Amino acid sequence: MMNHNIIFKAIVGSQSYGTSTPTSDIDLKGIYIQSHDDILSFKYEPQINITKDETYHEIRRFLELLQVANPTMLELLYMPEECILIKKPEFDIILQYRDKFLTKKCLESFGGYAAAQIKKANGLDKKMNWEKESMIRKTVLDFCYLILPNGGSKSFKEWLVDYNNTIFIPPIKNINTIEYERTQADFGLTAINHVKNTYNLYDLFSSNRTFYLFPTSKIFSAGIVSDSIKSNDVKLTSIPKGIEPCGILYCNIEGFSSHCKKYREYENWLQNRNINRYVDNVNHNQKVDSKNLLHCRRLLDMAMEIANEGTIKVKRPNADYLLKIKRGEVPLLEIIDQAEKDILLLNDLYKNSNLPDDINKEFVNELLLEVRHYNK
Repeated sequence: MMNHNIIFKAIVGSQSYGTSTPTSDIDLKGIYIQSHDDILSFKYEPQINITKDETYHEIRRFLELLQVANPTMLELLYMPEECILIKKPEFDIILQYRDKFLTKKCLESFGGYAAAQIKKANGLDKKMNWEKESMIRKTVLDFCYLILPNGGSKSFKEWLVDYNNTIFIPPIKNINTIEYERTQADFGLTAINHVKNTYNLYDLFSSNRTFYLFPTSKIFSAGIVSDSIKSNDVKLTSIPKGIEPCGILYCNIEGFSSHCKKYREYENWLQNRNINRYVDNVNHNQKVDSKNLLHCRRLLDMAMEIANEGTIKVKRPNADYLLKIKRGEVPLLEIIDQAEKDILLLNDLYKNSNLPDDINKEFVNELLLEVRHYNK
């Protein structure tokens, strides 16, 4: 940022809302102006991310986001004085017109963002359940099922246990027979014409469950999968003539693919989750993300204030209540119910408000030029 003229910088997020805790991050956002040469060349940068907690927007990009009522950018126009770190005269030019950026578009931006927070809050239930179940990485075999004669089905793993318990191996004269428990590697599959993901299943050591062949007689590649952990699909085997199938197997390969995608999401969540936030949600045991609901309630309150009072109160007057939501000290499902009702009420509130539908684009263009030409 050394070569950029920073005209505004502030501490944002929970610190500015009054909802921070000792473990809260310090988030910084700012606005800068690039030189005319940079703007006219390939050096133009609409946004610079220093870290995940520190972001800056070039003045043109900032005004573009204000025109669509971006909640985060609008909040910068109403920051509490104690949160402002840098504020130059160029930014004061914008501040004197800040109320002009409050339009009926705030219904969609603030209200839409609040609705998205409800969805995210409910989405945590899935991930918390993943954690409680220790989200085990499944294999293709977990998605293989035997089609039963009665029309039902049974997982291959369960069926194999039953099958091993019912195999009858009669004594063979002059041969020292031994019990041999089947595994997936002792079976083979052949495709069934015109039937997707469905196969004939063969026990390669017993042609009719009354005749036992020693394991050493296996001279062909067998097994339902090549590697039970790494395989992404079942494999087919060349079956010798005379062996009858012992069942029909179906592989839900779409279900396996969906599981793999879900597991990757889970691993990514584990790697990137805020552990303090996760512990807080586990402790209140309400299976929804309380921090998302805090933001939902805050956004809805701000949306109502914009429609009723024509201003934004970044420092929240109900910060104590919002912190109770975050700590799960109130019934979170009730918070969701009320929020959903308020989202519906917002439509009528904005319809009857005196807010303009949109901001005058020519005014914004002139404002941008005025800021750029300041002190030139």
